[in-house]
Amino acid sequence: MSCHSYDSNVHYSEIMAHSSKITFPNQLIWISQSSSSSFSSKRMELQRFFLLLLFVGLASADLLQNSDFESPPSNLPANYTTPFVLLAENNTIPGWTFEGTVQYVTAGQTITLQDNGHAIQLGQDGKINQTFIASSDDMYYILTLTLAPGGRNCTANADVVVSAPDSHTVFTLKQHYENETWESYGQYLGRWDRDEPINLVLESQTTESDANSTCWPVIDKLLLKTVGTLVQGNDNLLLNGGFEVGPEFLSNSTLGILLDEAPSPVQSALRQWSIIGTVKYIDSKHFSVPKGNAAIEIVSGVSAGIETATSLTEGSTYKLEFMLGDGKDACEGKFIVGVQAGSVVQNFTLQSLGTGSATKESMTFKAGVGSTTISFLSYSTNQAKDGVFCGPVIDEVVLSASHGLKLQPKLKILIYVVVLVTIL
Repeated sequence: MSCHSYDSNVHYSEIMAHSSKITFPNQLIWISQSSSSSFSSKRMELQRFFLLLLFVGLASADLLQNSDFESPPSNLPANYTTPFVLLAENNTIPGWTFEGTVQYVTAGQTITLQDNGHAIQLGQDGKINQTFIASSDDMYYILTLTLAPGGRNCTANADVVVSAPDSHTVFTLKQHYENETWESYGQYLGRWDRDEPINLVLESQTTESDANSTCWPVIDKLLLKTVGTLVQGNDNLLLNGGFEVGPEFLSNSTLGILLDEAPSPVQSALRQWSIIGTVKYIDSKHFSVPKGNAAIEIVSGVSAGIETATSLTEGSTYKLEFMLGDGKDACEGKFIVGVQAGSVVQNFTLQSLGTGSATKESMTFKAGVGSTTISFLSYSTNQAKDGVFCGPVIDEVVLSASHGLKLQPKLKILIYVVVLVTIL
């Protein structure tokens, strides 16, 4: 597995004395502007547009063909009524190639799917793949996929392995983090340049010797999102502190997106944050989100959470602020969250009624030698009345320097932005 990294401490807060703020979905961009500028308004608009293209995440559903499998395979039996149709050599799935045991699935009484549509089941040695072309230079690709169980009264669920040139991830249907039979997951796929051919592969995997006792996984929907390099605002020393940049939410889904263990923030579907245990990426359309469009709910209990790191000035004092709440998903009980900022660890408690409340919390600390770790870990395990695991919601994590201390911008970033503005 190849590993790409980028500078996690890009700061623009002191590039110029005057700045204009542009609001764009899921991102805040700061563009330098001299008070004595003689640029025309059209040129300024071009500058803004160019920088937005560089740094803003874009949903790119058109990168994948037939990503919801609603275009049926060729040569299906006429007037078929079974929910599972075994595909053979004379069948082709639009946009996809397949091998092994693969079935075309139609929602019905024996299997429920999101939107009651169609899907693909990967049976024994089942595999589907599609090659797409990277659309832009130096972009990060994040996949959202929906899984459903492929049967009833079986002893085990087979796994799904999703791989691309830069990643290899195994997904196991958990069935205790949602109140539906299906679940959505987010995955970091990789970082590529324009026109690179990328082969996306999904295949079944099981350790069971008896194929007849295994529930083979059903792949329902896929959505691919591209994200550019994140830009540091001048009001927060952390990148993606509001969790606005992550996997794309499926338009008709009322569920969150599960994010499994991701030790590296570079190879995480939640940009700039590593994942410990399992967390749920939730949206403001279906959950209570303290601020913005997205937040993180820690769902897998004790010692699960998120973590990031940044370089600060040794010996200086900093303030960490964040929102702690519940997702308005009937998650009641006491939430205990341990927050680490450098060498300082502090516990925060919220008595949740499951109605969408949130409080603003803060702590101060002095930066030590080297990079400073910022982490949020749950110290409690919670379940809703329907048995679904749930937990505290974390949002709007803001790190700022106390007493007017400001982080100095790195010279190479300053030169880069000045050159861009000059060229345009």
